[in-house]
Amino acid sequence: MINLLLSLAAGVVVAVVIKLLGFHLLAGILPGTLIFVGLYVVLGRRSFVKLQAVMQQVQAELSTMNPSNKKEQQVKADKAVKLLEAALPLGRWQFLLEGEVHGQIGMIKYLFKDYEGAMTSFLKTGPRNYFARAMQAAILFQKKDFGGMEKSFEDAVKHGKKEGLMWAAYAWCLLQNRESDKALRVLARAVEANPSDEKLKTALTAVQNDKRLKMKAWEPMWWQLGLEQPPMPQPQFFQGRRPRFR
Repeated sequence: MINLLLSLAAGVVVAVVIKLLGFHLLAGILPGTLIFVGLYVVLGRRSFVKLQAVMQQVQAELSTMNPSNKKEQQVKADKAVKLLEAALPLGRWQFLLEGEVHGQIGMIKYLFKDYEGAMTSFLKTGPRNYFARAMQAAILFQKKDFGGMEKSFEDAVKHGKKEGLMWAAYAWCLLQNRESDKALRVLARAVEANPSDEKLKTALTAVQNDKRLKMKAWEPMWWQLGLEQPPMPQPQFFQGRRPRFR
């Protein structure tokens, strides 16, 4: 928001100065607009770079975890969350950044099984963060809030329609709830949106033939949703979305 106001103010000042110099007000509109757009892009980029620097610190913390030391993992996860929380004020400067930060916080909490904390963060996350929406859907599925689950998955497949895991996880949850017709429709939409995705085609064929939907094709990302237990202990991996804004 602050970036927008600063850019708008700069554009208005340029237009007014040109008017005071004796030119028609219309003569100042074009340069004023150019200043507004250019400055907004520069300031937005600056906010983005600051968030990227924080994300690099978060990745460094999470990538050095000892898989066999649960206490150390929790300490590092807590530190990563605190780093992100310290970046929340960036949201006052640039639209959408606060929601992105909340999404990253929610995903970390989810991976460490703080589902209530994760849900609190997901509720503050924009729908464009499709992986956060899928995790939110997974929580709602486990709470048997199937209506909320479907709504969250619809956001996930809308904004992550090229990510086969979003569609497959959606269909898997529907199948667990014995809604095979809905699962078929979801997978049909998935194949229509991704006609070259052989994994989705295989999944659709399996469900059409009343066979089990196997999620092996989407491992290890599938395990991060926590809907099935891996066959053996897996190290926690954090695959955060790259933050973006418009």
